[in-house]
Amino acid sequence: MTFGAIIMMLFGLGITWGGAAYCISVAMKKQKQSQ
Repeated sequence: MTFGAIIMMLFGLGITWGGAAYCISVAMKKQKQSQ
C-alpha cells in the first residue's frame, strides 16, 4: 500500500466513525427530550 492509500483509508474510517458517533449522540439527545 502506498502512503497516500493509507491516508485515504484512515480519512475514510475517521468520517465513518465520526458520522456514527454523531448519529448516536443525536439519538441520545432525542431520547432525553422525549422522556
